[in-house]
Amino acid sequence: MNANSDSRSGQPALPLKSATAARETNFLRMFNFSSYMTSAIIVSFFPLYFMDEGYTASQIGILYSTGPLISIFANLLLGIVSDKYRTIKKLLTLLLIGQLIMVSLLFTTDSFIIICFIMLAFYFFQTPINPLSDSLILLSSQYTGTPYALVRIFGSLGFAFSALAVGQLLRGTGSSMTPVICLISIGIAIVLSFTLKDYQGALRKMEFSGFFKLLRKPQIVSFFVLVLIISISHRMYESFLAVSLRQLGSSDSFVGVAWLTSAISEIPIFYLLGKYGHKFKELPMLAIASLMYAVRLLLMSLITEPIWAIPIQAMHSITFGIYFITALRYISTIIPDEYRASGQAVYAVVFVGFSGLISGLVGGSVYEHFGKATFFQLAMLLALTASAGFLAKHFMSRSNG
Repeated sequence: MNANSDSRSGQPALPLKSATAARETNFLRMFNFSSYMTSAIIVSFFPLYFMDEGYTASQIGILYSTGPLISIFANLLLGIVSDKYRTIKKLLTLLLIGQLIMVSLLFTTDSFIIICFIMLAFYFFQTPINPLSDSLILLSSQYTGTPYALVRIFGSLGFAFSALAVGQLLRGTGSSMTPVICLISIGIAIVLSFTLKDYQGALRKMEFSGFFKLLRKPQIVSFFVLVLIISISHRMYESFLAVSLRQLGSSDSFVGVAWLTSAISEIPIFYLLGKYGHKFKELPMLAIASLMYAVRLLLMSLITEPIWAIPIQAMHSITFGIYFITALRYISTIIPDEYRASGQAVYAVVFVGFSGLISGLVGGSVYEHFGKATFFQLAMLLALTASAGFLAKHFMSRSNG
């Protein structure tokens, strides 16, 4: 066991002085705040920008479908590169510079084909940011003593702030300012990336054979299969929320309020899990989160008025909030530190890439041919399957242990 391998307890293996630890933690928090500001702009406001630029709904769908596709390749590549060369900080800076260049290129053309290639390249630089940042936070906690959730919570604050502030700003300036605001948020993140410490550099250099041998272990394979099942369910809900609300008669501003509700709801649960999450077993917690997903999806299938989507969106805290933090904590117990970025990349590929492709292709067809109720009830069945799987995996690990 290496000197900084006590990731499960969350205690620093090589503690930093309190002032140094606080400073490094605050830089990580500011970086997360700024990077999630950009995520909010991409998710919430770029579709409206493209719509006002004259692109059709199907063209916008094509632009946004490139994200899950390229994320499969980008996350794996960047995760392996990070572990091989033992750097996260430098990759974050390079990826952000790539984003800056791609958004700048949007001003140079109105050709849909060229825009498709620009967005494809943009997502190559954008989708690995959060997994790499998560890896850095998890590794930093061993030195600073600050739990992952108490840093990641600032990402939720950044997303919520951006959803509210940028929305108000664009109401006055028009959607044409969206790329400019995005460039500013990326620029802030680039500056903050230089303040980060590269904890990855202290780890043993990875061996590819060891990593791929690790991925063949039944314990890890079964976990990622269950992650895929619940991720498809999550992506089905997320991808078709706005469509469902629009069909129920909601306005675009109401859709923004719904997204803001979910972002804010994450904050208290992230704080509580950061303080007390280590007291609970991961697999039962994942089973509970998946069960709450099933309840949330069932309710979404039944509503006939958009106003009921607000309390359902508030359930984001006990579904995604519990699931996301707990899944990352469980990964830290089954994957050694020297493979941390690669393990996070595999998780991102499953959670964003494969689940996004499956939910978009299969889920879209189900929604179109069978309607809202059947669509969300299918997602509910997937969530129930994942819940049962996590619970069974827990009892099997206890009997084998």
